[in-house]
Amino acid sequence: MDALTASGVMNDEYSARILVWSIDRARTASEMSENLGIPISACYNRIRMLENLGLLRCTDMKMSASGKRIAVYQSMLRKASIFMERGEVRVKLELIDGKVEDMSLVSERPMITKN
Repeated sequence: MDALTASGVMNDEYSARILVWSIDRARTASEMSENLGIPISACYNRIRMLENLGLLRCTDMKMSASGKRIAVYQSMLRKASIFMERGEVRVKLELIDGKVEDMSLVSERPMITKN
């Protein structure tokens, strides 16, 4: 994942809510939708995107009362930061498996001129 994608995920309200709400306990898409106020189609779209990025994973399959299998998802993110350090804007993601991604978002220093 690149820094621009990572920062976009952190700044997307629905994605951020899903990741934060599923840190301590795995949740179903319908739980996320109902409790976070996210339309179910948007919730499934974000879940697919977050899974593809490795930030969310299906940890279990439950059976509904009607016998349908329902996926349960948990956040893989332990900590995320967007910060400035020595003239660079950086994105740092720490995952629960110990993996750390530290990426430069903006590293060029523009020349400042006085008028």
